[in-house]
Amino acid sequence: MTEVKIEIKALNEAAKIPSYAYSGDAGMDLRASESLTLQPFERALVPTGLAIALPEGYAGFVLPRSGLAIKHGITVVNTPGLIDSNYRGELKVILQNTDPHEPFTIHGGDRIAQLVVMPVPHMSFTPVAVLSNTERGEGGFGSSGVSE
Repeated sequence: MTEVKIEIKALNEAAKIPSYAYSGDAGMDLRASESLTLQPFERALVPTGLAIALPEGYAGFVLPRSGLAIKHGITVVNTPGLIDSNYRGELKVILQNTDPHEPFTIHGGDRIAQLVVMPVPHMSFTPVAVLSNTERGEGGFGSSGVSE
């Protein structure tokens, strides 16, 4: 497996370098660098205290943590959050508490989201009068049915 080196800068002492929880994981854990409480249905921009330099041709995708989602209703609002290779500002995560009754407290150092870094080729569009045919064609939402 090829390892991609990513430069990372801690912006404060509370920042924690992202890491994989298990061998074979696709996502690295992002951690909060500050504490805050999200009230029911509230959203907040949660800082990580980190800035990264993704290589050109790569992008970072910020995704929710499934445990926080199922146990506490915490999600990333703009899933996936996109980090372009030319962005050098602080990584921040837009979290929302979807629980209608319980507030949720995030402590500095808590794992709040996952970062997946993937190659992203540069694309260009070619205008055409007709697109090639496929088995699916124009079948959209629900076109494959519910069961086999």
